[in-house]
Amino acid sequence: MIQGSLLSVPSNYFDGSISPTWRNGCNLRFISLNHNRLQGQVPHSLANCSMLEFIDFGENQLNDSFPSWLGNLPELRVLILRSNGFYGALRKFGTGKFSALQIIDLSQNKFTGDLPTAYFEMWDAMKIIKTSYMTYMGESDIYPGSFPFFAYENYDYSIIMNNKGLRLEYLKIPSTLAAMDFSYNRFEGTIPNVIGNLIALHLLNLSNNMLTGHIPSSLAKMKELECLDLSNNRLSGQVPLQLSELTSLSSFNVSWNHLSGPVPQGKQFDTFDSSSYTGNSGLCGAFLENKCGLETFPLTPSTVTKDEDSRFGSSFKFNWMIVLIGYIGGLIVGVVAGNEVTKRKHD
Repeated sequence: MIQGSLLSVPSNYFDGSISPTWRNGCNLRFISLNHNRLQGQVPHSLANCSMLEFIDFGENQLNDSFPSWLGNLPELRVLILRSNGFYGALRKFGTGKFSALQIIDLSQNKFTGDLPTAYFEMWDAMKIIKTSYMTYMGESDIYPGSFPFFAYENYDYSIIMNNKGLRLEYLKIPSTLAAMDFSYNRFEGTIPNVIGNLIALHLLNLSNNMLTGHIPSSLAKMKELECLDLSNNRLSGQVPLQLSELTSLSSFNVSWNHLSGPVPQGKQFDTFDSSSYTGNSGLCGAFLENKCGLETFPLTPSTVTKDEDSRFGSSFKFNWMIVLIGYIGGLIVGVVAGNEVTKRKHD
């Protein structure tokens, strides 16, 4: 369907390549060509469509490196490249920042290399939590006091994403939704701490890659996070106890890694069963096969404070005991010495 600034022809089994003839001044805002048999590359002429907000090329047979030049589109909010033949590292070229990007799905491709720290630092729209009244992407951006006849035509944007282990279709996309799915690729290296600055994310899926190192505690800053999937990687170390502060979390999966130590407890984490941790023989917890001994439980901040106070109190008491013993010892020595002197005087 082509309607004004919209191009939507999903699930029609079209083959061939995407039209390369998008001219300067193109007013396209929405393009969805998902679930076809399209081949080739993403045409560079799309850079002429500076009003583009939504691109869905998912589930085709495209064979290309990451189209970093799309980062120059100032309005781009949704980029779906899922299930194609995209390959190579996510390197940043040029000045493109994807600064308006809220949803990116690169799952089921052949991307390699490290996770794109440079992009994580620039994806500003994922760093801002929107608390405005409920609107949906594609609806007219009409605010109280504005004039409706200045608005664009309405068209509800919709997407399909993996959420909580299921493929779910969002018939309407809330304007507040932010999501990142890099699953089923060949990413390696560590999860950078800077990813924790993307505090607006609701969904983060890095599963089925070759990621190593520790789970960064900076993820605890992502208070909007509802779904976190880090399963089927090579992560090691402990599951950060700070993650228990993610009170919006409803789905959590770190199965099939090399994690060890106690799992977080309390709040949302009391709702997750052992399947969230399967394949990590070093993990222990109340509902896991391995139970934690007292020595394996790290001190919570409150416990640390109490223990520090206790140690301070013990040290304080101990020091006073030393002073007191010294004082008593000195007193005894003084009395004995005084008696000796008195005796000699009498003699």
